[in-house]
Amino acid sequence: MSRGFLQFTIMPEPFVQEAEKLGFRDLLDTGTLGIPFHWNAVLTRESITRSRRGMIANVVRANTEAIHFIKMNREDSKAIFSKYLNLKDPEGLERAVRAYAKILPEVPTPSPEGVKTMLDDLAPRNPKAQGADPRQYVDLSFVHELESSGFIKRLYGK
Repeated sequence: MSRGFLQFTIMPEPFVQEAEKLGFRDLLDTGTLGIPFHWNAVLTRESITRSRRGMIANVVRANTEAIHFIKMNREDSKAIFSKYLNLKDPEGLERAVRAYAKILPEVPTPSPEGVKTMLDDLAPRNPKAQGADPRQYVDLSFVHELESSGFIKRLYGK
């Protein structure tokens, strides 16, 4: 955008803060629109979920723990964001942690509605997407197993 190749883009915090420093305006917080989106998913092939089920279960568990960490450990999360995103601006880091803590659900159940949003976006370019059932792309079993084991409730002390 700063070179004039783009007039707008969608970006997450803390990059919004960085863009504002360059004189750009934040026109819309897409997180406030209520559009279903596949924010919290682990994406892989169905064959991998069958052949490496234990590994995928561990990844889903780690993802759930990471979401919990962001929600419950604001200062440590900012330090991690700072280190791995190479950002030092305290306000931008605060905005990032606040945005992610708000948008990421405690129970990271994949969203068929979110997949439908992506399929609807693909449909004009890929006719197969238009008639696709979003539920065929979502495996709820991994998160359901975490829930039924009580793991997520224990994380949040419930």
